[in-house]
Amino acid sequence: MATMSDSPPNPPVPLGLEPSFGFGDRLGVATPGHLEALRRSGGPIRGIFAQQSIREMQRTRRMASDVMRDATGSLAKANFADPWGADADHLKTEADVDVTADAGFVFFTIDPSDHVDGEADTYAGTTLEAKFDAVANETPWTEHYLGRSVSVPNGPTIDFDPQTVQRAAVKYGRAIAHALRLAAYIRQATTKRGLAHEIELSVDETPQPTTYAEHYIIAEQCREAGMNLASLAPRYIGDLEKGVDYKGDVTALETSVCDHAAIAAELGPYKLSLHSGSDKLSMYAPFARATGGRFHVKTAGTSYLEALRVVCRHDGGLFRHIIDFARARYDEDKATYHVSARVADVPAPDEVAETVDLERIYLQCWEDLDGQERNIGVGFT
Repeated sequence: MATMSDSPPNPPVPLGLEPSFGFGDRLGVATPGHLEALRRSGGPIRGIFAQQSIREMQRTRRMASDVMRDATGSLAKANFADPWGADADHLKTEADVDVTADAGFVFFTIDPSDHVDGEADTYAGTTLEAKFDAVANETPWTEHYLGRSVSVPNGPTIDFDPQTVQRAAVKYGRAIAHALRLAAYIRQATTKRGLAHEIELSVDETPQPTTYAEHYIIAEQCREAGMNLASLAPRYIGDLEKGVDYKGDVTALETSVCDHAAIAAELGPYKLSLHSGSDKLSMYAPFARATGGRFHVKTAGTSYLEALRVVCRHDGGLFRHIIDFARARYDEDKATYHVSARVADVPAPDEVAETVDLERIYLQCWEDLDGQERNIGVGFT
């Protein structure tokens, strides 16, 4: 590791279409490891070294300025001079924008999940029509799509029949409206502070995958409104839980991502983003291929899990204390994460004699009720 530089590193900048990895650092000490991982990758991938969601900052009692200071301090010690990014993650309010813009963030991830109707795919008949009527005032764009058929170059043909358009309006209509309002505020806030900016839109937190029609509508509405959309995170097929590898057919996923990438090329171009990207090792190569290198991967859990591994091997008492705390909080905190692990499926720390067994149980695998051992990283991230 290099000695402390006499000057701070270059400030974070928008990375545009360059492939990028977001290295969430929950503890503020992982950037040196992230730099080394990026160096060893040997690829043309840019690092987003300052990244933490508002939700995580609240739970770890950090501020946006802390996240930025810790990242820039580590980059200064390494004499890092390459372009790098800073992601203000999962922004929901104007106040979220202000605190992260004040800290110098330039990549703003809008999270409109509070305005998404996750049950939209289950509505049919009169229920769907009633739900559609309820959002009509916020979805003036529906007439533009009704009856259209779009053939995306190198991608899918999308038929915008009435039910498809109505379901998209019900599912994402209010989310689109909220995202556009927040994007306008981001533009105003960054201009006021003399910052460049780019936006990632996250629409991945839904039970069902984002359809090609929904992707097309979301992206086109953002483009028409002048949003500086650099990256979009759809909900992909399969199952993307926190802290585990991809659960699903990787070949089918790659085919689907190719079609999403074709839409992104046609309406942008912008990158496709993989959220909950920690430990999705089976996905990385197919995702990179399918996007043609226009990708962003957002991670946070991996570094934290490896930090816990260090604790487990060097201070078993502290690790047991952390697990006891995590077990007590898990059922409440899991409401904001996509996980299926259950406290009842793993023994309490005081029931496990050996530290090596604690590491195996809590950081590597768990036994499902059917007796099948599955590699999940940890259920308490």
